[in-house]
Amino acid sequence: MDNKSALEAFAALSQPTRLEVFRLLIKAGEAGMSAGGIGETLGVRQNTMSANLSILTRSGLIRSAREGRSIRYFADMDGVRSLLAFLMEDCCAGRPELCQPVIDAIACPQS
Repeated sequence: MDNKSALEAFAALSQPTRLEVFRLLIKAGEAGMSAGGIGETLGVRQNTMSANLSILTRSGLIRSAREGRSIRYFADMDGVRSLLAFLMEDCCAGRPELCQPVIDAIACPQS
């Protein structure tokens, strides 16, 4: 990921509704959510939600798949990994043990 892509991702997340959508899709995992379901869950009108979903898609943080007449949205984990890797690229001056607490905090717990 380069600076321009990272700035686009941060700009997409800098708006409250888009941040909520992103976090909702992270929680939804592989099942994703329909555009209507996202709007209903967050109480956002369809045309407003459509614009926000477009911005998040262009940022590389979410992706979509058509299912008949509807569209299902998912967190794009490759995009999320790229953004996190970009942020952590020069972490801790080559001392990985200093980065481990951050990695542990963002890792999914093992069950």
